[in-house]
Amino acid sequence: MPQTAVRNSTAEWRAIDTRHHLHPFTHYQDLAEEGSRIITRADGAYFWDSEGKRVLDGMAGLWCVNIGYGRKELAEAAYRQMLELPYYNTFFKTATPPSIELSEILVGLTPEGLNRVFYGSSGSDANDSIVRMVRHFWNLQGKPGKKTFISREYGYHGSTMASASLGGMSAMHSQADLPLPGFVHVMPPYWYAMGGDLSPAEFGRKAAEALEQRILELGPDNVAAFIGEPIQGAGGVLVPPETYWPEVQRICKQYDLLLIADEVICGFGRTGRWFGSELFDIKPDFMTLAKGITSGYLPLSAVMVGDRVAETLIEKGGEFHHGYTYSGHPVACAVAIENIRIMKEEGLIDRVQTETGPYLAQRMKELEAHPLVGEVRCVGFIGAIELVKDKAKRQLFDPADEVGVKCRDHCIEQGIIMRAVRDALVFSPPLIWTREHIDEFVDGVRKALDLTLADIGGK
Repeated sequence: MPQTAVRNSTAEWRAIDTRHHLHPFTHYQDLAEEGSRIITRADGAYFWDSEGKRVLDGMAGLWCVNIGYGRKELAEAAYRQMLELPYYNTFFKTATPPSIELSEILVGLTPEGLNRVFYGSSGSDANDSIVRMVRHFWNLQGKPGKKTFISREYGYHGSTMASASLGGMSAMHSQADLPLPGFVHVMPPYWYAMGGDLSPAEFGRKAAEALEQRILELGPDNVAAFIGEPIQGAGGVLVPPETYWPEVQRICKQYDLLLIADEVICGFGRTGRWFGSELFDIKPDFMTLAKGITSGYLPLSAVMVGDRVAETLIEKGGEFHHGYTYSGHPVACAVAIENIRIMKEEGLIDRVQTETGPYLAQRMKELEAHPLVGEVRCVGFIGAIELVKDKAKRQLFDPADEVGVKCRDHCIEQGIIMRAVRDALVFSPPLIWTREHIDEFVDGVRKALDLTLADIGGK
């Protein structure tokens, strides 16, 4: 008799997944042919698949598992809150203790002047909320023409219709007739690919000038805000030259644009500071938070709202007709409070800033000697390896060659995870990584680079 497949075996899970599950950001034909990798458990800096393979997580899940996997404190915080009050909404003049207490904590952590918090469940809906708030603010200010948002190419701000329009990902735009009206994009501060003969400092000023030129083309009275990630994460970990953000802030102030710092990836220790805005001395009117706020254990996002906007909404706005069922969810807020307590108590961010972050940068920089590597960008625990066809000319590969994807797949074979963005291999490990984890990671990356070089016929 033929052997019957065991329920919940890898084969069975894959078959069910292929029949019923539509994955995000996935090529469905490829998935149907190859089947999913089924992740069954995780602990510390590692996860395991259903076939028992252990993998060192170089992406902190999806830029979010900052304190690592298996922290019982977060599970226990969720359990206690579920027993006490598993859910109540924050509509109609209602609040819960966790949403109140977390608000005070976030105000104390974020830059001065961000004294109000609006909650959601993801970075996407947080940025959607900001669009609503910004347009409402300018209407209340008697400037209804100020509607247009300016962002950057390769920017990622979410996947709703509005947040994808804010972002500068052309593949996302082409599938949904985006961007919506009122969203435009300028060049990013991507010196390696776009800097030409300019020094990084010169190029940083040039990239900021592109913002000013677009404002003047549109007319300052028509431009509402500029949004940017301190470091563009999903766009390839594009670290701006030091001249970029000071000039952007000058321009926003001169033309009266609200400034939005999207800290969904950079926030909660990723850069070796609580927020990327600290690193670049950004003083935003809004800050978008998500991901690391709970270390990914539960969905939660927060919009930090500056005094200028918040006071206008409170004093002039009447009822704000916007919100989500799970805004300020008490269990998610309780987990966020415990997550932040752990980061403070264990000194994780200070360690990334002074010890493990510099060591990661040092070890990863060694890979620049490899024939495939044009540049390594690394700040704190976020970085990228730019794979290139010609190092001397800073010449990139033809996208059709998918060199980055080849290298990513070899990384998985070596028991490490990175993500391919074009031909950049990006990484954002859990903040708990030790020097031993870093050494293991670098060894695996080097082997993957050698195998990729062999694939493309290099020497």
